[in-house]
Amino acid sequence: MLDEFRMKPKRFVPSTAKARRDALRFYFYISPWLIGFLVLTLYPILHSFYLMFTSSTLTDPGEFVGLSNLYYALKEDTRFLVVFKNTLYYVAMFVPASLVLSFVIALMLSQRVKFLGLFRTIFYLPYVTAGVAVTILWGWIFNADYGLLNYSLSLLGIQGPDWLGDPSWAMISIVILSLWTIGNNIIIMLAGIQDIPETLYESAQIDGAGKFRCIFTITIPLATPTIFFNLVLTTIGAFQLFTQPYVLTNGGPLNATRTVVMHLFTNAFQYGRMGYAAMIAWCLFVVIMVITLIILGSSKKWVFYGD
Repeated sequence: MLDEFRMKPKRFVPSTAKARRDALRFYFYISPWLIGFLVLTLYPILHSFYLMFTSSTLTDPGEFVGLSNLYYALKEDTRFLVVFKNTLYYVAMFVPASLVLSFVIALMLSQRVKFLGLFRTIFYLPYVTAGVAVTILWGWIFNADYGLLNYSLSLLGIQGPDWLGDPSWAMISIVILSLWTIGNNIIIMLAGIQDIPETLYESAQIDGAGKFRCIFTITIPLATPTIFFNLVLTTIGAFQLFTQPYVLTNGGPLNATRTVVMHLFTNAFQYGRMGYAAMIAWCLFVVIMVITLIILGSSKKWVFYGD
């Protein structure tokens, strides 16, 4: 027994000093990300949670006020519920339109046609160039007097509305502008459609199924994981709408395009009410979390995977 034990290969056990050096190297290599996460992400989150219960301003740390900020929002701030209503209105219009439009365009881009690479670049380019400059350009397009959109409608004998000056059309204008920048959704949707096995279409065509039948029985069901992914990300991003209404209308007319993030920005950096702005941010977080959980819970009934 002693000889057999001696013949067994000895397992290498690293020394404590070497293990310590390896651990130090590991933490040294990830330290840039770790420091950035702790300083720029985790600390602001925790500090904003604390600020929510204070009367803090830009220059004064304030004092602990409990739920006074929430009480003020619900009882005295007349814009608080309005901005949430406007944001939900935008999400309800933009998210479904974005999903449908991105799916249709991705389906067309998945076909074998000439200059396909050029078409894909054209649809993705607005997403890359989206910003303040592009928003200002759309402001000229939406201009009621000399804008390109109303001029084009006048050629058809249609009197165009005051896109940015009419409360009934202002948010619709923001949605139209946002739909111009869904290139990222299109690329993601295109990848999901191209991942569907070609043999499924061939089998369906052998059985006599047409193109539209294949779309509704093969493409859409097997693209639901990609649709679900776009739905979650698009919903979260839509709730954070800020640049377009801030540049085009500054929340007007009559607060018709004032969003939650705009209200947060105004209270934080114009009025200096950091504690109240933190409370708005956490209210927005709760709304986004609840809606996201609802989407995740419903996915079991309509998302289908290949296996």
